[in-house]
Amino acid sequence: MNILTFDIEEWFHILDNESTKTEREWKNYEVRIHKNTDRILEFLNNHNQKATFFCLGWIAEKYPEVIKKIDAQGYEIGCHSYKHQLVYEQNQQTFNSDTEKAIKTIEDTVGKKVKSYRAPGFSITKNEIWALEQLIELGIEFDSSIFPAERGHGGFPEFHPAQICKIDINGHTLKEFPINATSILSKNFVFSGGGYFRLFPYPFIKYFSKKSPYIMTYFHPRDFDDKQPMIKDLSTIRKFKSYYNLTGALNKLGHWLQDFNFIDLNTANQTIDWDNINTVQL
Repeated sequence: MNILTFDIEEWFHILDNESTKTEREWKNYEVRIHKNTDRILEFLNNHNQKATFFCLGWIAEKYPEVIKKIDAQGYEIGCHSYKHQLVYEQNQQTFNSDTEKAIKTIEDTVGKKVKSYRAPGFSITKNEIWALEQLIELGIEFDSSIFPAERGHGGFPEFHPAQICKIDINGHTLKEFPINATSILSKNFVFSGGGYFRLFPYPFIKYFSKKSPYIMTYFHPRDFDDKQPMIKDLSTIRKFKSYYNLTGALNKLGHWLQDFNFIDLNTANQTIDWDNINTVQL
């Protein structure tokens, strides 16, 4: 089962960086979300491809026309938080308020219930299990916040296996769609989205896709925007991760969609026999 998803945020929503940290800094950057989202929608239309869009509440409030266009074209809308902040830097009250506001803003924008969530930067770690429980309380049914490998920010390498499962927290259940991880020399690594996808050559991605019974992708509008400005205060390694191979990323994704079948999260949920899916106790 291969699932295609996009995180709808601006090109400057880069985490763990002072000049792009909060809305106060975001005002210094140009708006590119319209043209970048249109690029993705045109691409999906040309490939007759379904996908799930995890959207920022901030985008839904500031540019509701972007979210309405995604919804009008029949794509599933999920939540990607309101202000795109790392979960492990928040307390429970702040996280709850941010998520509740995001869900309400998105639901008011599209007139539909939001059922799915993805944390910014996959920043729900083993220390933020409480966030998953709060998602359940807020009506979220499907989560895709678990990154079962080491990561610069976030990451949950203790979570295994990296497969679709049900998470049980104090008797409450959340359907989890973690990022897929591949093991090489006993170390997990990821190839299915963001900078990882742009970095690895396509034959590598194709090889490991054939070996993976489950793939959860994650792409951002900025992953395909080779005209975006350079954020100058990023470290050298983060500039490389953020800007490498932007030009060829969309063509690479096109090859991937031709070689493998992808569905959206809603279709996946309807396909899965949840009674026979493994339950993970957290």
